[in-house]
Amino acid sequence: MNRKIILFAIALGVMAIVFGAFGAHALKALLNENQLISFETGVRYQMYHALFLLFLGTTTSLAEKSKKMIFYLVLTGVLIFSGSIYLLATNDLTSIDFRFLGPVTPVGGLLLIGAWATLFLNILKQKG
Repeated sequence: MNRKIILFAIALGVMAIVFGAFGAHALKALLNENQLISFETGVRYQMYHALFLLFLGTTTSLAEKSKKMIFYLVLTGVLIFSGSIYLLATNDLTSIDFRFLGPVTPVGGLLLIGAWATLFLNILKQKG
């Protein structure tokens, strides 16, 4: 499981760098300031959680069952949170109207909060 978590951490990190560069260069002329800020928020949260998964995959402080739960919360949360932000921020560039994803974004955020809360509770339960 640790190898899988680390590989996903690396993949999310690489994609965050690619999306960040894409936003800063290719999208800069196509999006307004608010759309760029939203896009950058998605990139930032993706990178934060790539680093979180890197920690998760290397820590020995958690049981495998807890790691697995946190991993799936983070992965699903990033896909929903950052993914919906990317699509919403670039909505004007496509022929598909992604505004229906607006209410979905907070669900991704709740999953990310759930991952951090799960980590907190697991560490809190430990003795010592």
